[in-house]
Amino acid sequence: MSDAALPTVAEVRAAAEAVKAALDRHLAAVESRIGDDDPAVYAAFNELAAAADEYDELLYDRYDEVTPFEIPTPEDGVPYTGPAEPAAFSVLIRRDYAVVEPQRLIAQADRVAAHDPDAEPVEDGGTAGALGVLFGEYEPDEIHSRYREFGLEEGDSTLWIAATEEVSEPGEWLDSPFEHADAQNVLHRFDVSSVFDEEPDDFEDDDVPDGATAAGLTPA
Repeated sequence: MSDAALPTVAEVRAAAEAVKAALDRHLAAVESRIGDDDPAVYAAFNELAAAADEYDELLYDRYDEVTPFEIPTPEDGVPYTGPAEPAAFSVLIRRDYAVVEPQRLIAQADRVAAHDPDAEPVEDGGTAGALGVLFGEYEPDEIHSRYREFGLEEGDSTLWIAATEEVSEPGEWLDSPFEHADAQNVLHRFDVSSVFDEEPDDFEDDDVPDGATAAGLTPA
């Protein structure tokens, strides 16, 4: 950024004052909150996050310094509107696979079923039956780490950490586990897709697989 485009000292100071004012408003809203779902608290929280984000950006542009507050902007444009202080959270995971070698998948399931004298031949159930056998034997993470052995091809995957107001009662959501999945309640998300392979890498990390990115969605 050229010197002409740098924020002025006055602009940085004004942004700092805006953060202080937003902090006062947020504290006042919390102190006078009416119930756990008080919209005034949510509004004050979002105003504080926006003010802190603006200050952080101007501070960096002017002085090449940062604040200890991490408030990344959601890359997909979905703002966080969930609880400011979550009482609980849900981890939602989706992983897509293509069955590229059905016979390999069935053969692996046959090996598992061979140790169960009451099991029906996997061939009778096709790939659907084979998947039932394999997921009954292995944890999803193990299948994910060995998907090629099972004749599968990895597709996109995403993991959401979604805030909730309270802990669910046992069995409460089992009939419709994903019905209330709301992107606006997502605190953080981590996506993996081959679409990211076309983007240049800004870092080197042997522990991060090709095509992996982490998109953090935090209150903003």
